[in-house]
Amino acid sequence: MSILFGVMVGFAAWFLMRYLVAGLYTVNQNERAVKTSFGRAQRVGEQTTLDDPLSEMLTLDEKGRYTYPQVRVIPPGGPYFRWPWEKVYKASIATETINMAWDPEDPEANHRGTILEAVTKDQLNTGLTGQIRYRVSDRNLYAYLFGVKNPLAHVMGYFVSVLRERIANFEAPPPDPGVLDPSSPDATIVSGISINDLRKNLRDLNEHMDHECLSSSARYGMVLDATLITGIDPPQEVESALAAINTAYNQVSSDISLAQASADQKIVQSKRAVEIETLKAQAEVEPLAKLASQLATLKASGPAALRAYVRNVRLSLFEQAKTIFVEARRS
Repeated sequence: MSILFGVMVGFAAWFLMRYLVAGLYTVNQNERAVKTSFGRAQRVGEQTTLDDPLSEMLTLDEKGRYTYPQVRVIPPGGPYFRWPWEKVYKASIATETINMAWDPEDPEANHRGTILEAVTKDQLNTGLTGQIRYRVSDRNLYAYLFGVKNPLAHVMGYFVSVLRERIANFEAPPPDPGVLDPSSPDATIVSGISINDLRKNLRDLNEHMDHECLSSSARYGMVLDATLITGIDPPQEVESALAAINTAYNQVSSDISLAQASADQKIVQSKRAVEIETLKAQAEVEPLAKLASQLATLKASGPAALRAYVRNVRLSLFEQAKTIFVEARRS
């Protein structure tokens, strides 16, 4: 009896440790968890990701292919309990940063994950460097845990394909009509050099990638928070040619700026000269206008007043004159 009792006590202790104590678990602050029962994740009724606004970035065709059930997400805390037939899957939702050239399935690819190559519209093989910030979407954990075998590889592949497509078809936005004349030298000196256009519009390229990757949450359960493309480097044999083109472009722009400044200065000087000559003419005309006004007033007073004024003017002139010639009348 004592042996049987010992066996029962031992079995009870093993059962408690194996299925009760070991069934307790916790979820860290930066984690979310999903529980499965006999391999099936606990769902939220019949709701799917199509009922969530995150699927708005999907096309009609993609909505048919990327439809996942919404599952019950276990928040941070605990301890929680699970039965032996239940299993808990945890996922970290912390934001992480990786090199955009890193390949999860082949670490040796893309120059060991340092430079991502892409072909521009003018058939130049260029190297791209930068980082990607990503995190797991707690609103679509089913896709991350069960829908995709390797979510990070899928997201990186999707990102690289979108980026290469954008690089291959990138065109610089047209210049503003009032800012740059298309017929001027500085508007055509870099014609056809898309690498220069890419470098000057790096911010627009990053914003385009952020917008195009908004659907990654609904596709793979991962959110691309930001795309930080920091460098665009052409092949070595093209770098010197681009440097020469950029130097010529800067020189022409500098010459045009100096010419415009000189022209503006001459225009200002010409306007000032016209103003000075106008003031001189006004100064000469003003006394004559005043005199005409006075004569008109005297004439309105009567003929005698005008004759008296003329006589007084003559007398003042006679006082200033040193010699006076008087015409003699012939008899």
